Formats: sequence, structure tokens, C-alpha cells
Amino acid sequence: MSNAVSAVTGDPGGIIARGGGMERRLNALRAGVLGANDGIVSIAAVVVGVAGATTDTAPILLAGLAASIGGAVSMALGEYVSVSSQRDTEEEIIDHTRQALATDPAAELAALARLYEERGVSAPTAAALARELSDVDALDAHLHERHNLDRHDVASPWHAAGASFVAFALGAVLPMLAILLPPASARVPVAFAATLLALALTGMVAAGIGGSSKVRAAARVVVGGTLALGATYLTGVLLGTAGVV
Repeated sequence: MSNAVSAVTGDPGGIIARGGGMERRLNALRAGVLGANDGIVSIAAVVVGVAGATTDTAPILLAGLAASIGGAVSMALGEYVSVSSQRDTEEEIIDHTRQALATDPAAELAALARLYEERGVSAPTAAALARELSDVDALDAHLHERHNLDRHDVASPWHAAGASFVAFALGAVLPMLAILLPPASARVPVAFAATLLALALTGMVAAGIGGSSKVRAAARVVVGGTLALGATYLTGVLLGTAGVV
């Protein structure tokens, strides 16, 4: 990007041009944290519920492993489907923009100039800016300015699915260790404490990435986690007392 364009856009070095990619990476990081959060609370609820019904290690381990594998696969599949739809939409926009530039480049250039005028740039400067950006890479300019897209950084469904799988699985490790390592008499209290602490931390990290209140975020996930663990534990105790398990 030339000095003239940088001066008009206030984007020295093309920082704004890379903004879409940075935003995508931040969203991916936040999604990873939330995926780990899901793994923590989901598996903790399962193993605490089973521990409420029995002190035997085998059923707790089996239930935890089954829930961990099933949850991780489910998260990965859901993310794959979601991001695949997003990728299809982005590729359709890219193809449409490419065809429009090939069919009527003058009209597309005028549309880009009008966009800058709507942002408060004078007509002559907007026209010059649109022309200069189009001379460098018309497709990139239109995709970024009109759709906030980077054709070199299109969403990857496989990457998203893998990240969700790993995030959930890593989150599941903590409640599994917390319920299996302590002696039977301390399993449930340790699992409760470790889970709620981990949920508070992941909630604060996610809030920090999103720019929201860390305290409120931590409070929400801790309250939700307490309700989930309490409900499954009481269910396990009732079933165990009734002799169902």
C-alpha cells in the first residue's frame, strides 16, 4: 500500500487489510477456550453423577471416557458443518466478485469509490483511492472493503473441526483426573472444586478475548457449572440409593 493510500485510510503498513485475518484468529481462539469449557463442564457432570451413584472406579472411568470421545466427536462434527457453510458463502462471494470485475470493471471501480465517499472521503480522493487499490489487486480490494473478506484466509472446516475436537478433549482431561486420582471419599469435592475453578478461569479468558467483564463471565459459568454438577450428582445419589445402579 502506498503512502498516499495509507494517509487516506489511516492504515499505515496495511494494518486494516489484515484486520479480517486477526479477527478470525481471535474468534478461533475464543472458540477454542469455549470448547475447552464445554469439555470441562460436560465431562465433570457425567463423572460426578456416576460417582454419586457408585464408588467403583470402573464405571466412572468408562462413563467419562465414553462421554469424552462422544462429546469431542460431536463438537468436531458440529463445527465442521458450521464452518463448511461459512466457507461456501465466502467462496460464493469471492467468485461473484471475480466475475463482476471481469464483466464490468468500471462499474465495480465506481462502486468502490462510492463506498469511500460514504465513509466521508471526498469524491476526487475516493476515486483516486479506489483506482490505486484496484491497480494493486482489484479483487482483494473489493473483497476487503466491501465484504471484509481475505481470499487468502478463507475459513477451513477441517481446521475448525480439529481445533474443536482437541479443545473439548483437553477440557475433559481435568475432570477425569480430578475424579480418578483422589481417594473415593474425596472424589466428588475435589472434582467440584477443580471444575469450578477451571470454569472460572476459562470464562475469564473468553471474556478477556471478547472484551467483556471477566467477573460477570466467571460468575455466570461458575453458577451454571454448579447447577449442572449439583443436578447430576443428586441424580446419581438418588439412583444409587434406590438401588438402580
